[in-house]
Amino acid sequence: MKILLSYYLNQDVIFLAKDLLGKVLFTNIDDEITSGIIVETEAYFGVQDKASHAYGGRRTNRTETLYNSGGVSYVYLCYGIHHLFNIVTSVENEPHGILIRAIEPLSGKETMELRRNMPATKAAISSGPGSVSKALGINGDFNKKDLSGEEIWIEDHNIRYKADEIVEVPRVGVAYAQEDALLPWRFLVKGNKYVSKPNKF
Repeated sequence: MKILLSYYLNQDVIFLAKDLLGKVLFTNIDDEITSGIIVETEAYFGVQDKASHAYGGRRTNRTETLYNSGGVSYVYLCYGIHHLFNIVTSVENEPHGILIRAIEPLSGKETMELRRNMPATKAAISSGPGSVSKALGINGDFNKKDLSGEEIWIEDHNIRYKADEIVEVPRVGVAYAQEDALLPWRFLVKGNKYVSKPNKF
């Protein structure tokens, strides 16, 4: 049920960003397991994507994780407040990544409610990438974790969405990326209440 590392080596990050919808993201922290169904993602297409941290081949202490072989986590701090969880994909030195923007709570809801101080029925508990990390307990310590390990992993529960159930729209907060900001590389499950705002779908 746990997805094999070979899955993440696929060099088509757009395909993977869509295919991850319906997969289940797990964390295990101090023997407390929490999970959620992935309902929104964003693809980042390596060195040629102006919205990517690795655009132009940029390599810093922060972005170095992106250059790993696919199947590790890339967690960074946004605005000095929110930890954002990304999945490194493709082969070594091809820095593709997928941001997990929203999950639908599945297991460990009580733990998620304590972490977020709100009921799991409230969309805001895991809507938006910062909320995903808080709900699942993901922080900077989760950077560069093996996604086939025991701390954080993804499973396939045979949840599938048809093409007309997936909305493809531009990514959020990447206006600096000029023409690349318009690329429809944000994928979300139509009608799911947990997808992040603006939600006009």
